[in-house]
Amino acid sequence: MEPFDELLRGVRAEGAGVCRADIDGTHVLPGLTLYAVASGELDVQGRIAKAGDILVVQESVAARGRASVVSGSYKIKGAVAKRLTAVLPDALVAPGTDGCAEFYGSVDVDAPEVVMDRLLDWFMVCALREWFDREHGDGWLAALADAVVGPVLQAMHSRPEQAWTLASLAKEAGVARTTLAGRFTKMVGVPPLTYLTQWRMAVAADLLAESSATVAAVARKVGYADAFGFSAAFKRVHGFSPSECRTRCAASA
Repeated sequence: MEPFDELLRGVRAEGAGVCRADIDGTHVLPGLTLYAVASGELDVQGRIAKAGDILVVQESVAARGRASVVSGSYKIKGAVAKRLTAVLPDALVAPGTDGCAEFYGSVDVDAPEVVMDRLLDWFMVCALREWFDREHGDGWLAALADAVVGPVLQAMHSRPEQAWTLASLAKEAGVARTTLAGRFTKMVGVPPLTYLTQWRMAVAADLLAESSATVAAVARKVGYADAFGFSAAFKRVHGFSPSECRTRCAASA
């Protein structure tokens, strides 16, 4: 699974309050909210969302225009999924295809909540996937598409339990260690092994919050042979112990 796809797994609506609304004039749109434009158009920071498009707002922004929309709000759950918000712009527009506007206009917002939540999830994943394929962006997102750094991110994300070293990661990329270290740090912002630790601790936080696995079992799943070394690394990254995460991480999810 690609790293970006893995981040999308945590994007799930639960009681998103899907509704239909008419926007006329200037309004502040709250984040994290998705707007499927059924008619009209909206201007958000110079990005134009027309009938059939999907607008995703991560941070509260002002929108101008006249449009009928179907909207729903999200709460990103889990340490892995929350990394997604760090790479998204304040607002993005995913162009629709023929028939999207008519489909959005026919959505029955009075359908059971679980049905509307899953429909909103489909809208969101399609919009983010389309935006990523089209834009890539900068930093971490651009690194995913890079011929050297991309395979390394893929390896880390798909096999966090493996005993990775700079040499073995460089082998995945087919380059020298110094080449990987320099390019990875320039594109991602931190050295490869630092990123690996951050990723492992994000995965571990979700495992601790969502399952009854022991600390030792979670440690093994993210590449640590013993719970002591894992607990020390976890506390350095998160500021609290794996045991405390049982309640802290679950409460914030």
